[in-house]
Amino acid sequence: MWQELRVLLRKEIMLEWKQKYAFNGLLLYVLSMSIVIALVFRDELNPSNWNLLLWLMLLFAAINAVAKSFLSEKPEQLRYLYTLARPAAIILAKFIYNAGLLALVALLSLGVFAFLGEQHFHDPLAYVGLVLLGSLSLAANLTLVTAISAKAQNQSTLLAVLSFPLIVPLLLMLVRLSDTALTGTGANQGEGFLGFLLVLTVILVGVSVILFPFLWRE
Repeated sequence: MWQELRVLLRKEIMLEWKQKYAFNGLLLYVLSMSIVIALVFRDELNPSNWNLLLWLMLLFAAINAVAKSFLSEKPEQLRYLYTLARPAAIILAKFIYNAGLLALVALLSLGVFAFLGEQHFHDPLAYVGLVLLGSLSLAANLTLVTAISAKAQNQSTLLAVLSFPLIVPLLLMLVRLSDTALTGTGANQGEGFLGFLLVLTVILVGVSVILFPFLWRE
């Protein structure tokens, strides 16, 4: 299992390093959006609005980064891959790779966005930790939904429909938690949201591992 996971992760990294279109496209998106928002709203953004815009930008980056997990691979490639490794190893490798890629993009986005916006953080370490945790949660959510929608004919529509009920509450929790770390207000409510977010992420990963072996056989 762990040997298969290591090989699959290496495959994902080598493919990304060879093509580079996804990572370079995400960097271009992050830099362009950060510069536009900083130039247009430099003197008008309060900390809460700044935080909301950052998470919206990260959400679109996550969709572009993770949506290609299964949708970009041909059915013949997936069938061959399923003969070489366990389904659990395949979905875990996709999740770990997507989480790592999204965490890297999120940290770069945060750095550029904070520098251009000249934002001051009440608790910088907590905010960075929430960005990383949010990357894991978004990766777990979108990896599972992408695996399901890859089996349908109208993949893009099904991806949007399935993602919406999970993305909205997840994004609301991330915005409220990070706003607490940014401004220092609402700390008591933040603890409950943080626990729920951790449980939700673990559940999404567990459901992916349990359901994917049944899904790919279809």
